Amino acid sequence: MSATPQPGPASAPAAPVPHAPAANAPAAPDVPHVPAALHVPAEPDVPHAPIGPDAPAGPGIWPRSARAEGADILVGGVPLTAVARHYGTPAYVLDEEEVRRRARGYRAAFRGADVYYAAKAFLCRGLAHWLNEERLGLDVCSAGELELAVVAGFPPERMVLHGNAKSPEDLRAAFRLGVGRIVVDSTAEILRLATQLPPGSRQKVLVRVVPGIAAGGHEKVRTGTEAAHFGLSIADGAAQHAIGRILDQPGLELLGVHCHLGSQIATVKPYLQAVRRTVGLLARVRDQYGVALPELNLGGGHAVAYRPGDEALDVRQLAGRVRAELAASCTAAGLPQPRLAIEPGRGIVGPAGVALYRVLAVKRAGGRTFVAVDGGMSDNPRPALYGVRYAPRLIGRHSIAGPGRATVVGRHCEAGDVLAEDVSLPEDVRPGDLLATPVSGAYHLSMASTWNFVGRPPVVAVRAGRPRLLVRRECLLDLSRRDVGL
Repeated sequence: MSATPQPGPASAPAAPVPHAPAANAPAAPDVPHVPAALHVPAEPDVPHAPIGPDAPAGPGIWPRSARAEGADILVGGVPLTAVARHYGTPAYVLDEEEVRRRARGYRAAFRGADVYYAAKAFLCRGLAHWLNEERLGLDVCSAGELELAVVAGFPPERMVLHGNAKSPEDLRAAFRLGVGRIVVDSTAEILRLATQLPPGSRQKVLVRVVPGIAAGGHEKVRTGTEAAHFGLSIADGAAQHAIGRILDQPGLELLGVHCHLGSQIATVKPYLQAVRRTVGLLARVRDQYGVALPELNLGGGHAVAYRPGDEALDVRQLAGRVRAELAASCTAAGLPQPRLAIEPGRGIVGPAGVALYRVLAVKRAGGRTFVAVDGGMSDNPRPALYGVRYAPRLIGRHSIAGPGRATVVGRHCEAGDVLAEDVSLPEDVRPGDLLATPVSGAYHLSMASTWNFVGRPPVVAVRAGRPRLLVRRECLLDLSRRDVGL
């Protein structure tokens, strides 16, 4: 990433900042437009007030750097209104220091374990660079994620490749780039891996197992049950049988087992159950095959708070109780303790992101108020998929009106395009207003689409009063270039 130019003396006028290209701008897609640095004047004598408990969005869901300044909010020392003004809306703001702080928090809590960031939550080259500097590993699910991270300088040996249906291209990329571990998700993959391995090479693998535990914030994200289409069941013996088949393949080095229970898990109990059941499997493998597998990956799925009062998983408590349970279970089974690994994604990047939208229309019908914005399910499909609730906040102007209830909807031709249902906003919310939605760093842009031929928003990193464009806005030319015939 290129360094951001430093501003001149405080007395010098700020350099003009061109607007980022709008969604329909014809800018060449292979030459990203990067605005100059935003000038954020220092105010050492006027401390920024933290976002207090009486604020509509409340504490605990904004990045730690978030500060109220008048009607604005600063994140990473950068006014959100300035980001919207210079980069356009919708836009995503990513607090670099918040990402790094959370990454360090995981490494400190799980000292001696391997922490792999789940790239499916969100990935770009800048983020991969930060995570590499913070010495995390990376959990990838495709050749695309793998290659993007390698281009950013992330060591492939610190990566784990997942996927319930890995394509030949995924495997070829993994072998060519030297990915550290591949997670076997089905018996069909065992022979596929063994036959596609380059001659004379050996690949480290884990086996994804199904512990039969229902956990997660929505039925569509519960991946540890017997009904899930991921992994191999512990209960019916499929996992143990697959382990035996892998041990018969000289080109595959089996290191251990992997399980992932689901997403938005707010309590420790399911993870303790998973430890007991996977250690039980490791003991049976030892008894049947005479090997003590040295690694146990418990996946991720750690819940974060999206609104004030939401329950979030206590990472330090999780680490302490998982370690205690692992030690007790292994002692009872007469097993050496395997090396622990986890794969947080949302827990690192989710609370570091803020989405910015501009209000386009306000309608009142049937006793309800609908606030339509310039984004929607194309950049955040999660409310439509999982019924996720957010706490957007008006920024950029003081309202003297009292609070009212409103539903924030998107711009797309779909009745389910609802971003935030029945939320508190000022009664006088109007077109042109700016809304900021915290906890928008995970599973927004990574799941985004070009529905209605609308380009995806940019990602702007902020740190120490400086913004930096990580991902530019997708323009009409980007979308049109794929259409090659009549």
